[in-house]
Amino acid sequence: MENASLLPWITATAFLHSVMMQEKKGMMKVWNMVLVSTTFFLCILGTLLTRSGLVNSVHAFAQSNIGKYFTGYLIVGIAATVYLILSRLKYLKSESQLESVVSRESSFLFNNLLLLASCFAVLWGTLFPVISEAIVGEKISVDKPFYVAIMVPIGLALMFLTGVGPLIAWRRSSLNSLKRAFLWPSVAGVALMIGLAAAGMYDRPYAVISFGLCLFVTVTVAVEFWKGSKAIRIKEGKGLIPSMVELTHRNTRRYGGYLVHMGVVSMFIGFTGTAFNQSKTLEVLPGSTFDIGHYALKVADVQAGENDNYTWRKMFLDVSKNGKHIGTLEPERRFYKASRQQDSEVAIRRRLNEDLYVNYPGKSTDGTKEVVQVYVNPLVSWIWIGYWILLSGTLICLVPSKIRLSYAKTEVVGIASKHAAIET
Repeated sequence: MENASLLPWITATAFLHSVMMQEKKGMMKVWNMVLVSTTFFLCILGTLLTRSGLVNSVHAFAQSNIGKYFTGYLIVGIAATVYLILSRLKYLKSESQLESVVSRESSFLFNNLLLLASCFAVLWGTLFPVISEAIVGEKISVDKPFYVAIMVPIGLALMFLTGVGPLIAWRRSSLNSLKRAFLWPSVAGVALMIGLAAAGMYDRPYAVISFGLCLFVTVTVAVEFWKGSKAIRIKEGKGLIPSMVELTHRNTRRYGGYLVHMGVVSMFIGFTGTAFNQSKTLEVLPGSTFDIGHYALKVADVQAGENDNYTWRKMFLDVSKNGKHIGTLEPERRFYKASRQQDSEVAIRRRLNEDLYVNYPGKSTDGTKEVVQVYVNPLVSWIWIGYWILLSGTLICLVPSKIRLSYAKTEVVGIASKHAAIET
């Protein structure tokens, strides 16, 4: 039920972006209430899906009658939330209006629309078997092509906005300011796309665009750090690194947020690598050699044994790359005696550019050969690097800024203060 856990994450991310508009401009108050409420109810929906057996999944719990209680809670909770929001609309009026499409406000708005579109796509794909069963009496599941067709364009658009948002001014941006802000990031991104296409990646346009947008965002974030730290370095005479630390400490939410964006960029690099995945499933004998990508693997030996807990069968594979021996991988197949279940211990060679996975399912159906599954997954380590960058940025955002930022009181705060003064 990975989809169920992803849904509230998407709406919460949308809320974290749109609440900035409420904080700074007094806008989108109703929308923010809807987003934060939706995030909560999607958490409940995810619990419903995993506990009720409504959707079949290896990650779902056994079917039980607890689902009706969650369904009732969702109905009552959503109805009560709608009533509470509608009855308080006068306190949630926007204090500003969108003045220009070319503004930071509009970039946040488009960001929210894309995130909500991705949330709806995932929700639709998750619930489609339930909907199809109710309408035609048959569960029809949507597979990977559906999510790829919908989510890849949305993801690329979100990556573009990730680079655009920090460079656009509030209210409106002039043509000259846009040229100054986007010149070098755009040149870098387009140059990379052209270079990758010329290198032979033209048959994977989404991958080329993704890499170009990742560089575009990286340059925009680097420029923001460079401009701010340069000003501090000139004024206070500090080095570049101390100036960047000081800059981040002065506004932890802003620059910690930029680090979160860089974590997302790193993850996108890893996601894009899936366009170049390679895999093979082979039946081999000891001494056999086979190739995948740049690698040549030789089955050096197959051994078997047992201990008190399980019996095992292990394959030893000598791995060479471009004719040079680079190590030995030892995938293993286990059979646990107590539970009477089989399990695989996958052998992995991890590198920044690509990971080599080898799985050993055991003997072939006729028992004469060994089955081996080999995968080359480029750039997958960048997903884990992105996680640590994202976590670091999040922790920095939680640190109080050295310089306290203040914004004008919103209408809600003003009304609340007025009532408090009258009661006093």
